[in-house]
Amino acid sequence: MVYRFLVLSDESDQFRREIQISSHATFLELHDCILDSVGYTKGQITSFFICADDWSKGIEITLIEMDTSSEEDTFVMENTYLDDFITEEKQKLLFVFDYMTERAFFIELCEIITRKNIPHSLVSFSAGEAPLQQIDFKEFESKLSTISTFATGMGEDFYGDTEFDADELNAEGFDLTEGFAEDFEDDRP
Repeated sequence: MVYRFLVLSDESDQFRREIQISSHATFLELHDCILDSVGYTKGQITSFFICADDWSKGIEITLIEMDTSSEEDTFVMENTYLDDFITEEKQKLLFVFDYMTERAFFIELCEIITRKNIPHSLVSFSAGEAPLQQIDFKEFESKLSTISTFATGMGEDFYGDTEFDADELNAEGFDLTEGFAEDFEDDRP
């Protein structure tokens, strides 16, 4: 079987890629095909997320093994096959290509082509320029701040005083030490 994916970006309305790839390919093969199609380097940390219909993130499939203490299963692109997680048309994925700013491509499985096999992934359609692979974090924060202020209609003075005065706090209402020690066991050796 062959999967036909549509890849879009929320940063560029004109950007669009369609990728055809074997359902038995690994996520690493899809990763490489996407990066090749947009001219990105392959030295960055990236991840795929299996998403719900509303694009909320689910299972993460990482480029490299992440050292986590989580009891959740971890999946690495090189050892994880597409058909292990992608089984039906309209299934959604996020491909995070810039970890610092969480910028991502939106991917949807458009079609499952049965009775067809291809030896290598291919880009079957390409339009528009991809966004930059990385942007300056300060520039990104500045854009977010501008968007947030514009979207909410609130400036920095919305909540009142812009100056913080610690003496205005009522210390009695913030006693965090009382009963704190009894709530936790001492794990020190």
